[in-house]
Amino acid sequence: MSACGRVGAYETDQFNNRLEPIEDSTLLLNQQVNMAIEAAIADRQGSRDDMAVVNHIYRAIGGIHWVDKLERWAMNSPEVDKLSTPRRKSIYSGHPIWATRVAGFFGVGPTIRVNDVLIGSDKLGHFLSQGRKYYRRYLRYEDEARAAERSAYTERALFGQMMTGSYSNADLVANYEGHRFYHSLFEDDVVPGKPAILSWADSGWTIQREFDFADHVNVYWDEALNINHYDSLLYPHMEERFRSFCDDLSLAPGRYEVHGEAALKERYAHLQLRDTSELRLTHLCVETPDPFTSGPIETHP
Repeated sequence: MSACGRVGAYETDQFNNRLEPIEDSTLLLNQQVNMAIEAAIADRQGSRDDMAVVNHIYRAIGGIHWVDKLERWAMNSPEVDKLSTPRRKSIYSGHPIWATRVAGFFGVGPTIRVNDVLIGSDKLGHFLSQGRKYYRRYLRYEDEARAAERSAYTERALFGQMMTGSYSNADLVANYEGHRFYHSLFEDDVVPGKPAILSWADSGWTIQREFDFADHVNVYWDEALNINHYDSLLYPHMEERFRSFCDDLSLAPGRYEVHGEAALKERYAHLQLRDTSELRLTHLCVETPDPFTSGPIETHP
């Protein structure tokens, strides 16, 4: 896909159509990743080479182009249920172009359900491609926080706030979880309580357990819950737009709950996420009592 085509998937929208039913695609996506892992170790002989395995998986379902192969497969496969939002109805439509910039020209990518979480299809690309870059930086620095600095810089610059006015916390989470996936191929307990996916013995790899997106996807991948940070040009327009979804909150408040947030904040403390909890519907849609009309009325003799 061309660069222009990929720009159209820079942004994602889990606010529109949130209450529509959608099938979970975890098993379908797991199957694609596990097939790539199997192919990466098939007939591989000689000395152990971890990066050769990583790179084989990346070439199979990631990719150097603007849309990773697994992401493109999910977008096009009739097996993967999707919520699609037309450009004119997205959360970025109708705002001044000087505020939305790139996001105002193009639409948003489709939303899919993984591990019972609504995510933009673009997160698959972040997981595989940016996750691989993160993992390579981790191997160089042996420090996850230092490796995270580049991810945060990228989100501020070309692929994030400079181009769109938004800084995606969820992108940074998906990047990091991609690193954890590659790391968990070879090391025990990267996924707590689970062995490495692969084991090396007698000059060959064996699979110890299957990959599962459920080990990585959580509510912090959902941009209606882990909301983007917007710059001063875009923020007031997005706040106003979010308030238009208050009726959806009243119909299905459970769809906007963030469970286990303390643990998630601890897990991602080094990723330079920005606190945007004031933009959650559970905050925006709460009626503020009017001090002039609420409370007891005082009378004076």
